Amino acid sequence: MRHSDGNTIVLIGAGEVGVAYAYAIVNQGLCDRLVIIDIDERRAWGHVQDLRHAVPWAGHQVTVTTGTYDDCADATLVCICAGSAQKPGETRLDLVDRNVAIFRDIVSRVTATGFDGVYLVATNPVDILSYATWRFSGLPSNQVIGSGTILDTARFRSALGEYFDVAPTSVHAYVVGEHGDTELPVLSAGTAAGIPLRTRLAQSPTGEQDVTEIFERTRDAAYAIIDAKGSTSFGIGTGLARITRAVLQNEDVVLPVSALLDGEYGQTDMYIGTPAVINRHGVRQVVELDLDDTERERFTRSAETLRRVMDAAGLGEAAGEAAGE
Repeated sequence: MRHSDGNTIVLIGAGEVGVAYAYAIVNQGLCDRLVIIDIDERRAWGHVQDLRHAVPWAGHQVTVTTGTYDDCADATLVCICAGSAQKPGETRLDLVDRNVAIFRDIVSRVTATGFDGVYLVATNPVDILSYATWRFSGLPSNQVIGSGTILDTARFRSALGEYFDVAPTSVHAYVVGEHGDTELPVLSAGTAAGIPLRTRLAQSPTGEQDVTEIFERTRDAAYAIIDAKGSTSFGIGTGLARITRAVLQNEDVVLPVSALLDGEYGQTDMYIGTPAVINRHGVRQVVELDLDDTERERFTRSAETLRRVMDAAGLGEAAGEAAGE
């Protein structure tokens, strides 16, 4: 990869999620330069001015500017938050046709600059749009990361921490699969304060029922939040910042993201939520969890749901071969 001096992040899309991400970037001092591109140039300018005024008290020197696609040429990371937003009553998969068309245009513009850094995709349906970004960009799959289930995992850990009366950082449990209605919790590999979740749940006569209800609230949290305030932003913005930090600081940390599967979980040629090792080059390695039989069956169903939508959208291996890609 080629980069200018320091780390430059280009954010494409200054909606609620994009701005929450930008605010987290500035507060955490994750880059030297943050460039914001949005179709509404006046709105982007306003956000840039506001963010600049946060810099003096952030404790980090980050240069924030508006920009154009030319700024992608030497960027370290391009984060795409642009697209049609999820409306009340819509599932994330309902967005696919609108946003695949938008992404085809965005990625072609970025590619034309010679960008060779890491893409971070946040727009929904994130698994399908991460796959589309990989196909449209022509970059190695490790350089395209989707936000995947990083937000779902945070929601699940937060709720479990409250249930077990421990800090959520002491809960280690993943949500995997589609970032959407078919996602699933991996209880078989989870712990709370170092004790296996299965052990903790067995200590209560209502433990299994309680965790099922906790996960259902986790899965459906976006619908409730969107109904209440119109969008979700802070959780995903901070999750995107966490992935960004792992990339820019070459952390080799395991995070639940959307990554390309190549035989893991019995699946190939698709992006889906899974733990993966993240470093400066993007996805170093997909981590395949040892799912129990029920979890594996649910993961397969989740993958099949994504596959059907990908095929309907003209994506996927067969569609690529038919198009001569």
